[in-house]
Amino acid sequence: MKKYTTLFLAVILAISTVFPVSSFAISKGKEVALSKQLKAVSKKTYRYFEEFTVEETGLTYDAVRYSEDGEMTAQKHTSPTNIGMYMMSTIAAEESGLISREESIEKIQTTLNSLEDMKKWNGLFYNWYNTSDGSLYKDWGEFISTVDNGWLSAGLVVVGQAYPELFEQSNKLVQNMDYSVLYTPEVGQMRGGYDVAAESYTSHHYGAFYTEPRVASYIAIGKGDVPKEHWWMMDRTMPASWDWQQQTPEGYTTTYDGVEVFEGHYSYNGKKYVPSWGGSMFEALMPQLVLKEKELGKDALGLNNQRHAEIQIEYAKEQGYEAWGMSPAATPDGYSEFAATPLGMDGYKADGTVTPHATFLSLEYTPMEAFENMQTLKRFDTYSKYGFLDSLNVETGEVTNAYLALDQGMTMVSIINYLHDGVIRDYFHQSEIGKTPEELLKKEEFSIK
Repeated sequence: MKKYTTLFLAVILAISTVFPVSSFAISKGKEVALSKQLKAVSKKTYRYFEEFTVEETGLTYDAVRYSEDGEMTAQKHTSPTNIGMYMMSTIAAEESGLISREESIEKIQTTLNSLEDMKKWNGLFYNWYNTSDGSLYKDWGEFISTVDNGWLSAGLVVVGQAYPELFEQSNKLVQNMDYSVLYTPEVGQMRGGYDVAAESYTSHHYGAFYTEPRVASYIAIGKGDVPKEHWWMMDRTMPASWDWQQQTPEGYTTTYDGVEVFEGHYSYNGKKYVPSWGGSMFEALMPQLVLKEKELGKDALGLNNQRHAEIQIEYAKEQGYEAWGMSPAATPDGYSEFAATPLGMDGYKADGTVTPHATFLSLEYTPMEAFENMQTLKRFDTYSKYGFLDSLNVETGEVTNAYLALDQGMTMVSIINYLHDGVIRDYFHQSEIGKTPEELLKKEEFSIK
C-alpha cells in the first residue's frame, strides 16, 4: 500500500511541475460551480415556458415585460421559431430532470395537435399566431419566413428522435413543409420569405452563409427539397470587389461538388474568421444548437464558432465593457440588433448593450469565460424569477425588465447541450434529415487556420 501511495504522490508532483496544483484545483472548482449554476439557471429559465405557455394549445407567449411597479404586459402571440424552441426546451427540461418523460410528451403532444390545425402555406407556417387558439395573428401581416420555419422544422426533427411515439406526427409536419417554393434555382439561394397577402416574395435572398438561416438551408437539403449545391452557393464573404463591406476579404477560390466557392475571411487583432451579416452572437452560434458544427466542421464552422466567441470577448474588453455578449435583444423601448461590430459584413451597432443568451450560446467554446460573465451579469441585478432578464446596458447600468421566448429557449438548449454532451444535437443528427447532409459539414475548410 505504501508503495502505491508513494507512486501516487510522485505522479502528482510530476503533474504539478507542468500544471500547478492550485491552478488545477481552481479550474476544477470552477467547472463544478459552473455545472451547479447552470442547473439552477435552467430551472428558473424553464419556469417561463411553464407559466407562459397556454395549456390548451401548447403555444408560448412571444415575450413578457414588467413595468417599474411590477405590472406585467404579455405579447400573447407566437412564431414558428418560438414553437421550435419551446419543444426543444421541454425536451431539455426532461433531460435535466425538471419534468418527467410523460409530462414532456404530454406537453409536446398538445403543441403538435395545434400545429396540425394551424393555417399553412405549402405546409410552411406563417410568422405569427395567437397563442389562445392557434389562429393567425394578422396585426403583423401574413408572412412566411424561411428562417423561422427552419427552427420549427429543427424542433420537430428533435421531437421525433427524442420521443419515437411522436415521430409519425412530427415527421409528417416536417415532410409537408415544402422549402422548394422558397428556393430560387437560378441564384442557388433561399428567399427571405413570402408575403401571402401581397402574393410576393422578398426581394432579397439569404446570401450570407454564416448566419442563422443556415439551419433552414441544411434542413431543406436534408429533406431533398433543394439540391446540395445550394450549400456552396451562399457567400462565405462577399467578393473582394464589393467595397461596401467592412473589410476587404482575403482568401482563395476552391471547388466543392462542382461549385466554385470563394473561401474568404476577415481579420481582427490577428485572428482570422468568416463574418456573419451583423456580427451578433446568435447569427454565429444559434445553429450549433442542433448542427454538429464543432464535431464535424472542425476546419470550418466549428473553428469559426470558436473565433466568434473569442472575438466577442476580446472586443468587449477593448470597448471597456464590464460584460460581453452582443446579440439582438429586447430594449426598454422595444427590440434592437447589437453586435461585436467587426464580426459582421455590415456590422450592427455596439452601444454597451449585452444580452445573457449570448453568454449561454458560447458555453461549449468559452465555458470558463461564460461562468465569469454570468457572475458579472448578476452583479447588475439581471437575474430574476425566470432566469436572466433579456438585456443590460453596461455603460448606463439600465436593465431591460423583459423575457423573450426565443432567448429563453436558446439559453435552455445551450445549457442542456453543455451539461449532457450535445444531446439535442445528437437527436437532430440521428434523423435522416440531420444525417444526410453531414458530408457538407465535414468536407469544407475555411481559410482561417
